[in-house]
Amino acid sequence: MSNTKSLLTIKDLYAGIEEKQILKGFNLDIKPGEVHAIMGPNGAGKSTMGYVLSGRDGYEVESGSVTFNGENLLDLEIEERANAGLFLAFQYPVEIPGVSNLEFLKASVDAVRAANGEEAITSSELLKQAKAACKQVNLPLAFLKRGVNEGFSGGEKKRNELMQMLLLKPKLCILDETDSGLDIDALQLVAEGVNSQRSPDRSFIIVTHYQRLLDYIKPDFVHVLADGKIVKSGDASLALELESQGYAWLENGNVEAKIEE
Repeated sequence: MSNTKSLLTIKDLYAGIEEKQILKGFNLDIKPGEVHAIMGPNGAGKSTMGYVLSGRDGYEVESGSVTFNGENLLDLEIEERANAGLFLAFQYPVEIPGVSNLEFLKASVDAVRAANGEEAITSSELLKQAKAACKQVNLPLAFLKRGVNEGFSGGEKKRNELMQMLLLKPKLCILDETDSGLDIDALQLVAEGVNSQRSPDRSFIIVTHYQRLLDYIKPDFVHVLADGKIVKSGDASLALELESQGYAWLENGNVEAKIEE
C-alpha cells in the first residue's frame, strides 16, 4: 500500500522578488515517491518556485503556505530546509573556488547527519561513497580534489550536482532545468542518475522546457505553469501534447485551462 500522506503541500502561494509578484496562487501536492514535472514558457515562475522553496535570499513570500514533511517550510532557515531533506539542483550551478569537492561534500553530509542526531561520516567512508558516486555520474576521480564547479563545463557542473544528490540522499529533489545545455549523452547520464534514486520515500520536481528529458525520466504527473500558477495538470502524455503544440495556447486567453484529474 502506498503512503498517502503528502511530503510537500503548497497552497495558494504568492511570492516574488524586488516587489515583483511572480507566483500568483501556486498550488501543488506531492506524495512520497512521486515524480512531478513542471513545464511552461519563460517567465512563468518555474525557477522562482524552486528558489522560494529552498529559501534563496531576496525572494519574499506574500501569502500562502508550504508544508514539508509535516513542518512549516517557510519558518525554516535555508540550512534547516536542506537538513530536513530538501535539495535544489540549480540551472546555473555556481563555482566555489578554493573549496574542493571532497571538502564540500564532507561538510554537507556532516551537516545533514548532525541535524539528524548522527555522528559525522568518517573520511574513509566518505571517500568510498564519493568515488562510487563519481563513477555513477561519469566524472573522473580527480574532480573530487578540484574546486567546486571551478572550470567545469556545463555538463560537468550538472553531473557534479547529481553527485551531491547521491551522497546527501534528500527526501525531495528539485531539478531546475538540469537538462539545459546538455548533449544527448550527458542527458541520458543525468537521467540514469535520477532514476537510480527513485524510491518510495524520495520525490522529485523536474522543472524543464522540453519533453526530451521526460523521455528518460517518466513523471507520474506533468503540470503546466503559466503566469505564476499551475493551469493544467495531467499524466506523462501531457508533456507530449506540449511538445507538439507548444505554449501558444496560453497566450490565447486560455490560461484558465481545465485541470485534468
